[in-house]
Amino acid sequence: MLVCKSNAHRSELPFCDASFHRTAFDRADSRARAFSRAAARRAHHDVIELAAHPLAGYIVGGRALDDNNAKPRPEPTMPTLYPLRFEPLLRRYLWGGRRLESRLGKTLPPGDDYAESWEVVDHGDDQSVVRAGPLAGTTLHALVQEAGSALLGRHDPLPQFPLLFKFLDAHRNLSVQVHPNDQQAALQIPPDLGKTEAWVVLHAEPGSTIFAGLKRGFDRNALAREVDRGTTELCLHALQPRVGDCLFIPAGTVHALGAGLVVAEIQQASDTTFRIFDWNRVDADGRPRQLHLDQALDVINFEHGPVSLQQPVPTDRTCVERLVECDKFILDRWDFTRSEIVGSLAKTPPGIGGDDRCHLIAVLAGTLKIADDPLDAPLEAGETCLLPAACGEQSVQVTDQTVLLDIFLP
Repeated sequence: MLVCKSNAHRSELPFCDASFHRTAFDRADSRARAFSRAAARRAHHDVIELAAHPLAGYIVGGRALDDNNAKPRPEPTMPTLYPLRFEPLLRRYLWGGRRLESRLGKTLPPGDDYAESWEVVDHGDDQSVVRAGPLAGTTLHALVQEAGSALLGRHDPLPQFPLLFKFLDAHRNLSVQVHPNDQQAALQIPPDLGKTEAWVVLHAEPGSTIFAGLKRGFDRNALAREVDRGTTELCLHALQPRVGDCLFIPAGTVHALGAGLVVAEIQQASDTTFRIFDWNRVDADGRPRQLHLDQALDVINFEHGPVSLQQPVPTDRTCVERLVECDKFILDRWDFTRSEIVGSLAKTPPGIGGDDRCHLIAVLAGTLKIADDPLDAPLEAGETCLLPAACGEQSVQVTDQTVLLDIFLP
Protein backbone atom coordinates (compact mmCIF):
# COMPACT_ATOMS: atom_id res chain seq x y z
CA MET A 1 0.00 0.00 0.00
CA LEU A 2 1.43 3.32 -1.03
CA VAL A 3 1.26 6.12 1.46
CA CYS A 4 1.51 9.57 -0.10
CA LYS A 5 3.41 12.00 2.10
CA SER A 6 2.69 15.68 2.51
CA ASN A 7 4.70 18.46 4.10
CA ALA A 8 1.69 20.72 4.45
CA HIS A 9 1.39 20.22 8.21
CA ARG A 10 5.07 20.37 9.15
CA SER A 11 5.81 23.25 11.49
CA GLU A 12 9.13 25.07 11.52
CA LEU A 13 10.98 25.48 14.80
CA PRO A 14 13.52 28.24 14.13
CA PHE A 15 15.37 27.67 17.38
CA CYS A 16 16.23 23.97 17.44
CA ASP A 17 19.48 22.11 18.08
CA ALA A 18 21.42 19.37 16.32
CA SER A 19 19.17 16.40 15.97
CA PHE A 20 16.48 18.35 17.84
CA HIS A 21 13.76 18.90 15.30
CA ARG A 22 10.77 18.52 17.52
CA THR A 23 10.89 17.94 21.27
CA ALA A 24 9.02 15.04 22.84
CA PHE A 25 6.20 17.52 23.26
CA ASP A 26 6.34 19.37 19.92
CA ARG A 27 6.46 16.30 17.70
CA ALA A 28 3.37 14.54 19.11
CA ASP A 29 0.98 15.78 16.43
CA SER A 30 2.83 14.69 13.30
CA ARG A 31 4.04 11.43 14.86
CA ALA A 32 0.47 10.62 15.90
CA ARG A 33 -0.60 11.11 12.29
CA ALA A 34 2.20 8.79 11.18
CA PHE A 35 1.13 6.16 13.71
CA SER A 36 -2.45 6.45 12.52
CA ARG A 37 -1.33 5.78 8.98
CA ALA A 38 0.69 2.79 10.15
CA ALA A 39 -2.36 1.44 11.98
CA ALA A 40 -4.42 1.86 8.84
CA ARG A 41 -1.89 -0.16 6.90
CA ARG A 42 -1.92 -2.93 9.44
CA ALA A 43 -5.70 -3.03 9.27
CA HIS A 44 -5.49 -3.26 5.47
CA HIS A 45 -7.40 -0.05 4.99
CA ASP A 46 -7.44 1.49 1.55
CA VAL A 47 -5.63 4.80 1.10
CA ILE A 48 -5.86 7.47 -1.51
CA GLU A 49 -3.33 6.89 -4.27
CA LEU A 50 -1.76 9.13 -6.85
CA ALA A 51 -2.39 7.53 -10.24
CA ALA A 52 0.80 8.98 -11.69
CA HIS A 53 2.99 7.64 -8.88
CA PRO A 54 5.40 4.80 -9.82
CA LEU A 55 3.86 2.55 -7.14
CA ALA A 56 0.21 3.51 -7.69
CA GLY A 57 -2.17 0.57 -7.41
CA TYR A 58 -0.47 -1.23 -4.53
CA ILE A 59 -2.85 -2.13 -1.70
CA VAL A 60 -2.02 -4.63 1.03
CA GLY A 61 -5.49 -6.07 1.05
CA GLY A 62 -4.43 -8.50 -1.70
CA ARG A 63 -5.97 -6.62 -4.61
CA ALA A 64 -5.37 -3.46 -6.60
CA LEU A 65 -8.18 -1.14 -7.59
CA ASP A 66 -8.47 1.14 -10.57
CA ASP A 67 -8.45 4.91 -10.22
CA ASN A 68 -12.22 5.00 -9.56
CA ASN A 69 -11.94 2.40 -6.79
CA ALA A 70 -14.06 0.06 -8.91
CA LYS A 71 -13.31 -3.43 -10.26
CA PRO A 72 -10.09 -5.22 -9.29
CA ARG A 73 -7.23 -5.25 -11.77
CA PRO A 74 -3.97 -7.25 -11.84
CA GLU A 75 -1.38 -5.92 -9.44
CA PRO A 76 1.49 -4.12 -11.20
CA THR A 77 5.08 -5.25 -10.99
CA MET A 78 7.37 -3.38 -8.64
CA PRO A 79 10.01 -1.49 -10.62
CA THR A 80 13.45 -3.01 -10.16
CA LEU A 81 15.41 -1.18 -7.51
CA TYR A 82 18.60 0.63 -8.41
CA PRO A 83 21.07 2.95 -6.64
CA LEU A 84 18.81 5.58 -5.08
CA ARG A 85 19.55 9.27 -4.80
CA PHE A 86 17.21 11.42 -2.73
CA GLU A 87 16.32 15.07 -2.55
CA PRO A 88 17.93 16.54 0.60
CA LEU A 89 15.72 18.16 3.23
CA LEU A 90 17.20 21.44 4.51
CA ARG A 91 16.67 22.57 8.08
CA ARG A 92 17.10 26.11 9.40
CA TYR A 93 17.94 26.66 13.09
CA LEU A 94 19.50 29.54 14.96
CA TRP A 95 22.91 27.85 15.18
CA GLY A 96 23.25 27.23 11.42
CA GLY A 97 25.17 29.12 8.73
CA ARG A 98 25.96 28.73 5.02
CA ARG A 99 28.77 26.17 4.99
CA LEU A 100 26.46 23.45 3.69
CA GLU A 101 26.87 25.43 0.47
CA SER A 102 30.47 26.62 0.70
CA ARG A 103 31.86 23.33 2.01
CA LEU A 104 29.47 20.70 0.64
CA GLY A 105 28.07 22.25 -2.52
CA LYS A 106 24.43 22.45 -1.44
CA THR A 107 22.34 25.07 -3.20
CA LEU A 108 20.89 27.23 -0.44
CA PRO A 109 18.22 29.93 -0.67
CA PRO A 110 18.94 33.31 0.96
CA GLY A 111 19.53 33.23 4.70
CA ASP A 112 22.38 32.58 7.13
CA ASP A 113 20.87 29.89 9.38
CA TYR A 114 20.96 26.69 7.31
CA ALA A 115 21.90 24.11 9.93
CA GLU A 116 21.25 20.61 8.55
CA SER A 117 20.80 18.71 5.32
CA TRP A 118 18.86 15.50 5.90
CA GLU A 119 20.12 13.16 3.21
CA VAL A 120 18.34 9.88 4.06
CA VAL A 121 15.34 9.85 6.40
CA ASP A 122 12.14 7.89 7.03
CA HIS A 123 10.55 9.38 10.14
CA GLY A 124 6.88 10.31 10.12
CA ASP A 125 6.29 13.25 7.81
CA ASP A 126 10.03 13.72 7.29
CA GLN A 127 10.64 11.64 4.18
CA SER A 128 13.41 11.25 1.64
CA VAL A 129 12.01 11.26 -1.89
CA VAL A 130 13.70 9.47 -4.78
CA ARG A 131 15.25 11.97 -7.15
CA ALA A 132 15.63 10.09 -10.45
CA GLY A 133 14.74 6.95 -12.38
CA PRO A 134 11.46 5.00 -12.58
CA LEU A 135 10.85 5.47 -8.84
CA ALA A 136 11.30 9.26 -8.88
CA GLY A 137 8.90 10.84 -6.38
CA THR A 138 8.64 7.72 -4.20
CA THR A 139 9.20 8.13 -0.47
CA LEU A 140 11.70 6.00 1.39
CA HIS A 141 8.91 4.76 3.64
CA ALA A 142 6.94 3.51 0.63
CA LEU A 143 10.00 1.56 -0.53
CA VAL A 144 10.45 0.00 2.91
CA GLN A 145 6.80 -1.06 2.93
CA GLU A 146 6.44 -2.19 -0.69
CA ALA A 147 9.92 -3.39 -1.61
CA GLY A 148 11.39 -4.24 1.77
CA SER A 149 13.07 -7.45 0.71
CA ALA A 150 14.77 -5.85 -2.29
CA LEU A 151 15.79 -2.78 -0.32
CA LEU A 152 16.77 -4.25 3.05
CA GLY A 153 17.76 -7.81 2.17
CA ARG A 154 18.46 -9.84 5.29
CA HIS A 155 16.96 -7.12 7.52
CA ASP A 156 13.48 -7.19 5.98
CA PRO A 157 10.84 -6.67 7.34
CA LEU A 158 11.21 -3.41 9.26
CA PRO A 159 8.47 -0.87 10.08
CA GLN A 160 10.64 2.01 8.84
CA PHE A 161 14.14 2.67 7.55
CA PRO A 162 16.00 2.59 10.86
CA LEU A 163 18.78 5.11 10.13
CA LEU A 164 18.94 8.84 9.45
CA PHE A 165 21.95 10.46 7.78
CA LYS A 166 22.60 14.19 7.71
CA PHE A 167 25.22 16.91 7.36
CA LEU A 168 25.38 19.66 10.01
CA ASP A 169 26.86 23.16 9.97
CA ALA A 170 27.43 24.34 13.54
CA HIS A 171 28.01 28.05 13.00
CA ARG A 172 27.18 28.56 16.68
CA ASN A 173 27.16 26.22 19.68
CA LEU A 174 24.36 23.68 19.79
CA SER A 175 22.56 23.19 23.08
CA VAL A 176 23.77 20.60 25.58
CA GLN A 177 21.44 17.66 25.17
CA VAL A 178 20.87 13.94 25.59
CA HIS A 179 18.84 11.25 23.80
CA PRO A 180 17.05 8.25 25.34
CA ASN A 181 17.73 4.62 24.46
CA ASP A 182 15.18 2.41 22.68
CA GLN A 183 13.45 1.28 25.85
CA GLN A 184 13.15 4.81 27.24
CA ALA A 185 12.02 6.30 23.91
CA ALA A 186 9.32 3.65 23.57
CA LEU A 187 7.66 5.12 26.66
CA GLN A 188 7.32 8.56 25.08
CA ILE A 189 4.00 9.77 23.67
CA PRO A 190 4.04 8.96 20.85
CA PRO A 191 6.69 6.20 21.02
CA ASP A 192 9.95 6.66 19.15
CA LEU A 193 13.27 4.93 18.61
CA GLY A 194 16.21 5.77 20.83
CA LYS A 195 19.05 7.74 19.37
CA THR A 196 22.57 6.42 19.20
CA GLU A 197 24.70 8.44 16.78
CA ALA A 198 28.19 9.04 15.42
CA TRP A 199 29.91 12.09 13.94
CA VAL A 200 32.71 12.41 11.40
CA VAL A 201 34.33 15.86 11.37
CA LEU A 202 34.50 17.42 7.89
CA HIS A 203 35.65 20.92 8.84
CA ALA A 204 36.94 22.40 12.08
CA GLU A 205 37.92 26.01 12.63
CA PRO A 206 40.81 26.65 15.04
CA GLY A 207 39.65 26.26 18.62
CA SER A 208 36.41 24.46 17.76
CA THR A 209 35.18 22.24 20.57
CA ILE A 210 33.03 19.16 20.93
CA PHE A 211 31.45 18.41 24.30
CA ALA A 212 31.00 14.66 24.69
CA GLY A 213 30.20 12.99 27.98
CA LEU A 214 30.39 14.14 31.58
CA LYS A 215 33.61 14.57 33.49
CA ARG A 216 34.31 11.89 36.06
CA GLY A 217 32.60 12.47 39.38
CA PHE A 218 29.53 14.32 38.14
CA ASP A 219 26.44 12.41 39.19
CA ARG A 220 22.76 13.35 38.88
CA ASN A 221 22.76 15.77 41.80
CA ALA A 222 26.01 17.47 40.77
CA LEU A 223 24.83 17.99 37.20
CA ALA A 224 21.45 19.36 38.34
CA ARG A 225 23.24 21.78 40.67
CA GLU A 226 25.49 23.18 37.93
CA VAL A 227 22.60 23.50 35.48
CA ASP A 228 20.68 25.48 38.08
CA ARG A 229 23.69 27.78 38.49
CA GLY A 230 24.05 28.27 34.74
CA THR A 231 27.49 26.62 34.76
CA THR A 232 26.74 23.35 32.99
CA GLU A 233 29.95 23.63 30.96
CA LEU A 234 31.94 22.81 34.12
CA CYS A 235 30.51 19.27 33.97
CA LEU A 236 31.29 18.58 30.33
CA HIS A 237 34.22 16.71 28.85
CA ALA A 238 35.60 18.86 26.00
CA LEU A 239 37.96 18.07 23.15
CA GLN A 240 39.24 19.90 20.09
CA PRO A 241 38.69 17.69 17.03
CA ARG A 242 40.50 17.66 13.71
CA VAL A 243 39.17 16.91 10.24
CA GLY A 244 38.62 13.17 9.91
CA ASP A 245 38.04 12.54 13.61
CA CYS A 246 35.08 10.34 14.56
CA LEU A 247 33.08 10.33 17.79
CA PHE A 248 30.58 7.69 18.84
CA ILE A 249 27.72 9.01 21.00
CA PRO A 250 25.60 6.20 22.50
CA ALA A 251 22.11 7.01 23.73
CA GLY A 252 22.27 8.46 27.23
CA THR A 253 25.46 10.46 26.55
CA VAL A 254 25.41 14.21 27.25
CA HIS A 255 26.83 16.08 24.25
CA ALA A 256 26.96 19.24 22.16
CA LEU A 257 28.68 20.37 18.97
CA GLY A 258 30.61 23.60 19.36
CA ALA A 259 30.77 26.50 16.94
CA GLY A 260 32.95 26.23 13.85
CA LEU A 261 32.31 22.58 12.96
CA VAL A 262 30.83 20.84 9.93
CA VAL A 263 30.09 17.16 10.51
CA ALA A 264 28.48 14.13 8.92
CA GLU A 265 26.12 12.35 11.30
CA ILE A 266 24.63 8.87 11.23
CA GLN A 267 21.94 8.17 13.81
CA GLN A 268 18.93 6.05 14.53
CA ALA A 269 15.78 7.41 12.89
CA SER A 270 14.66 9.20 16.02
CA ASP A 271 13.39 12.67 16.89
CA THR A 272 13.52 12.58 20.69
CA THR A 273 15.94 14.96 22.40
CA PHE A 274 16.02 16.46 25.88
CA ARG A 275 17.72 19.86 26.16
CA ILE A 276 19.78 20.36 29.31
CA PHE A 277 21.44 23.74 28.80
CA ASP A 278 21.34 26.36 26.03
CA TRP A 279 24.24 28.66 26.91
CA ASN A 280 21.82 31.15 28.50
CA ARG A 281 20.54 32.19 25.07
CA VAL A 282 17.18 33.78 24.37
CA ASP A 283 15.03 33.78 21.25
CA ALA A 284 14.00 36.77 19.13
CA ASP A 285 11.38 37.68 21.74
CA GLY A 286 13.87 37.63 24.59
CA ARG A 287 12.64 34.33 26.02
CA PRO A 288 14.93 31.42 26.93
CA ARG A 289 14.30 28.20 25.09
CA GLN A 290 12.54 25.39 26.92
CA LEU A 291 14.73 22.94 28.82
CA HIS A 292 13.83 19.35 29.71
CA LEU A 293 16.05 18.78 32.72
CA ASP A 294 13.91 16.24 34.57
CA GLN A 295 13.48 14.07 31.48
CA ALA A 296 17.19 14.40 30.70
CA LEU A 297 18.28 13.36 34.18
CA ASP A 298 16.12 10.25 33.87
CA VAL A 299 17.82 9.05 30.68
CA ILE A 300 21.47 10.08 31.17
CA ASN A 301 23.89 7.20 31.64
CA PHE A 302 25.98 8.59 34.49
CA GLU A 303 28.31 5.59 34.33
CA HIS A 304 29.47 6.38 30.81
CA GLY A 305 31.89 9.21 31.54
CA PRO A 306 34.01 11.14 29.00
CA VAL A 307 33.89 10.18 25.31
CA SER A 308 37.17 9.64 23.45
CA LEU A 309 37.85 9.82 19.74
CA GLN A 310 37.25 6.58 17.85
CA GLN A 311 40.36 4.73 16.76
CA PRO A 312 39.97 3.46 13.17
CA VAL A 313 40.35 -0.31 12.82
CA PRO A 314 41.82 -1.81 9.62
CA THR A 315 39.65 -4.25 7.66
CA ASP A 316 40.50 -6.95 5.13
CA ARG A 317 40.25 -4.33 2.35
CA THR A 318 43.25 -2.02 2.07
CA CYS A 319 41.21 1.09 1.45
CA VAL A 320 38.61 0.50 4.20
CA GLU A 321 38.82 1.25 7.92
CA ARG A 322 36.08 0.70 10.48
CA LEU A 323 35.15 3.76 12.52
CA VAL A 324 32.15 2.44 14.50
CA GLU A 325 30.60 -0.98 15.02
CA CYS A 326 27.60 -1.14 17.34
CA ASP A 327 24.22 -2.86 17.50
CA LYS A 328 22.54 0.00 15.58
CA PHE A 329 24.88 0.52 12.62
CA ILE A 330 28.35 -0.06 11.22
CA LEU A 331 30.32 2.91 9.90
CA ASP A 332 33.25 2.35 7.54
CA ARG A 333 35.45 4.92 5.83
CA TRP A 334 36.83 4.22 2.35
CA ASP A 335 39.95 6.30 1.71
CA PHE A 336 41.52 6.17 -1.75
CA THR A 337 44.00 8.98 -1.13
CA ARG A 338 46.72 6.82 0.36
CA SER A 339 49.66 6.17 -1.98
CA GLU A 340 49.57 2.38 -1.62
CA ILE A 341 46.02 2.34 -2.95
CA VAL A 342 46.27 4.68 -5.93
CA GLY A 343 48.23 2.31 -8.16
CA SER A 344 45.81 -0.58 -7.66
CA LEU A 345 42.64 1.28 -8.66
CA ALA A 346 43.08 0.76 -12.40
CA LYS A 347 43.87 -2.94 -11.94
CA THR A 348 41.00 -3.84 -9.60
CA PRO A 349 38.09 -1.37 -9.50
CA PRO A 350 36.46 -1.55 -6.05
CA GLY A 351 32.95 -2.84 -5.47
CA ILE A 352 30.39 -1.98 -2.79
CA GLY A 353 27.54 -4.18 -1.56
CA GLY A 354 26.78 -7.78 -2.43
CA ASP A 355 26.22 -8.90 1.17
CA ASP A 356 22.37 -9.02 1.18
CA ARG A 357 21.94 -5.69 2.95
CA CYS A 358 21.59 -2.09 1.86
CA HIS A 359 24.46 0.36 2.01
CA LEU A 360 24.24 4.10 2.61
CA ILE A 361 27.08 5.82 0.78
CA ALA A 362 28.17 9.42 1.48
CA VAL A 363 30.98 11.07 -0.48
CA LEU A 364 33.21 13.32 1.65
CA ALA A 365 35.87 14.19 -0.94
CA GLY A 366 36.57 13.50 -4.61
CA THR A 367 33.95 11.71 -6.70
CA LEU A 368 32.26 8.31 -6.90
CA LYS A 369 30.45 6.85 -9.91
CA ILE A 370 28.20 3.81 -9.38
CA ALA A 371 27.53 1.50 -12.31
CA ASP A 372 23.71 1.40 -12.29
CA ASP A 373 23.03 5.00 -11.14
CA PRO A 374 20.19 6.28 -13.40
CA LEU A 375 21.68 9.79 -13.34
CA ASP A 376 24.86 8.38 -14.92
CA ALA A 377 26.87 11.09 -13.19
CA PRO A 378 29.40 10.91 -10.37
CA LEU A 379 28.43 11.64 -6.81
CA GLU A 380 30.47 14.57 -5.53
CA ALA A 381 31.46 15.68 -2.05
CA GLY A 382 28.32 16.24 0.04
CA GLU A 383 26.15 13.82 -1.99
CA THR A 384 24.71 10.49 -0.88
CA CYS A 385 23.25 7.32 -2.36
CA LEU A 386 21.35 4.37 -0.91
CA LEU A 387 22.38 1.08 -2.51
CA PRO A 388 19.54 -1.49 -2.16
CA ALA A 389 20.44 -5.04 -1.17
CA ALA A 390 19.01 -6.38 -4.44
CA CYS A 391 21.58 -4.44 -6.47
CA GLY A 392 24.29 -6.84 -5.39
CA GLU A 393 27.91 -5.75 -5.56
CA GLN A 394 28.18 -2.54 -7.57
CA SER A 395 31.41 -1.64 -9.30
CA VAL A 396 32.41 1.96 -8.69
CA GLN A 397 34.78 4.45 -10.24
CA VAL A 398 36.79 6.65 -7.89
CA THR A 399 39.71 9.05 -8.06
CA ASP A 400 42.85 9.35 -5.97
CA GLN A 401 41.03 12.09 -4.03
CA THR A 402 37.94 10.05 -3.08
CA VAL A 403 36.93 9.57 0.56
CA LEU A 404 33.52 8.13 1.38
CA LEU A 405 31.48 6.71 4.24
CA ASP A 406 29.80 3.31 3.91
CA ILE A 407 27.06 2.74 6.49
CA PHE A 408 25.01 -0.43 6.94
CA LEU A 409 23.06 -2.42 9.50
CA PRO A 410 24.86 -5.11 11.53
